[in-house]
Amino acid sequence: MLSNLDALLLARAQFGFTVAFHIIFPAFSIGLASYLAVLESLWLATRRQVYLDLFKYWIKIFAVAFAMGVVSGLVMSYQFGTNWSVFSDRTGPVLGPLMAYEVLTAFFLEAGFLGVMLFGMRKVGPRLHFLATLMVALGTFVSAFWILSVNSWMHTPQGHAVNDQGQFVPQDWWAIVFNPSFPFRLVHMVLAAYLTTALVVGAVGAWHLLRDRARTLSGPTEGARTMFSMAMWMATLVAPLQILAGDAHGLNTLEHQPAKVMAMEGHFRSHPDGAPLVLFGWPDEEARTVRYAVEIPKLSSLILKHSLDAPLKGLDSVARENWPPVPVVFWSFRVMVALGFAILGLGMLSLLARLRGRLYEWAPLHRLAVAMGPAGFVAVLAGWITTEVGRQPFSVYGLLRTAESASPLSAPAVASSLVAFVAIYFAVFGIGVIYILRLMSHPPHVGEHDLPDDLPIRTAGITPAPSVGSGRVAQPAE
Repeated sequence: MLSNLDALLLARAQFGFTVAFHIIFPAFSIGLASYLAVLESLWLATRRQVYLDLFKYWIKIFAVAFAMGVVSGLVMSYQFGTNWSVFSDRTGPVLGPLMAYEVLTAFFLEAGFLGVMLFGMRKVGPRLHFLATLMVALGTFVSAFWILSVNSWMHTPQGHAVNDQGQFVPQDWWAIVFNPSFPFRLVHMVLAAYLTTALVVGAVGAWHLLRDRARTLSGPTEGARTMFSMAMWMATLVAPLQILAGDAHGLNTLEHQPAKVMAMEGHFRSHPDGAPLVLFGWPDEEARTVRYAVEIPKLSSLILKHSLDAPLKGLDSVARENWPPVPVVFWSFRVMVALGFAILGLGMLSLLARLRGRLYEWAPLHRLAVAMGPAGFVAVLAGWITTEVGRQPFSVYGLLRTAESASPLSAPAVASSLVAFVAIYFAVFGIGVIYILRLMSHPPHVGEHDLPDDLPIRTAGITPAPSVGSGRVAQPAE
């Protein structure tokens, strides 16, 4: 029994590690693809050189990030077949077609136009190139659509039946795809991707504003000013929308996964006359209480039920074996919320600086923007941990337990692959991240160069062809 338990924990750790690495790249790629489409549309509409320079600057970073996202996602199917074969067998009739739809729509759309977007600016007309950029941006959104539909069905399963072999089989595809949590999670994730990208773009712009000032140059480049201004507008406008979307998502979760919300709120006992909002504390599962709690009376009932005296059930109403790991969910939720309000604060400060005419001169704002650069990635990871750990102990909520989903593997077999993944991921993706940071360390220049032939994007499945004249074309790698 102990060996099986160890193998299960190792399998969960391996999947968590690889997904945590993978999720940050698609989150960045979704937002950055849309940002590139906006930049190219502004260039076509105004013919201002700065928009073209920024497009060429960020497309190099997008190419590397997209490639790392593709590579880091390949191991997901590997793990489904090795570590989670029972899950794959039981859910395959439902989830298999949804994953195939993602490949047939999003992946083919991205693959079909990515080469034109990366290397075709001088080979095709500007409008056709803009179409390619739009299709890549659309492809990233469609990919998020199908992946989140798959994952949301695991949280709020419907539209299926169970056959004699214990498999989930589809009965209503519309109900499966548009399951109850899917619309809320799609909006929440896409807005998170946009904010994550905005924070990175804003941090790079702020870094160059600070560096130019420190070097006492003639003044910040127009590219640094423009990217910083655009990023701060995104933070100002989208952060409030994200908070509203998160609130709606939380209410949906309360309806369909109440135990997760109980863990998020730290409610071990029911509150018939209004539940407090626990700001901080240490959840003690054995004592079934939050130690050293700092609370605001009845505020949780106001947020979740819109009434100070509304009753809220606690984990005492849920069988102990169905509790999620409360401390993990409790703290990851607070990290996500705290960063969400920090992003809102950054947006409001930038708006204040803009109204006072000091957006490009206020050094404390720029330093804060640089410090907040990674905040979007941390918030995405914290939100993912809250969502997925909060679903435990089920892989399909209420229907299939995680312990029943794993392959019958020994602990050493899982441990060896986990060690290999950790070593390879830190080596390969560490180098990739360093390369991206080096690209970001150089400011955008007037007349920014096109994507170079030596950019390491072969892992994305595209190989630059030899230069023809002044342009480059892309061909599928063999």
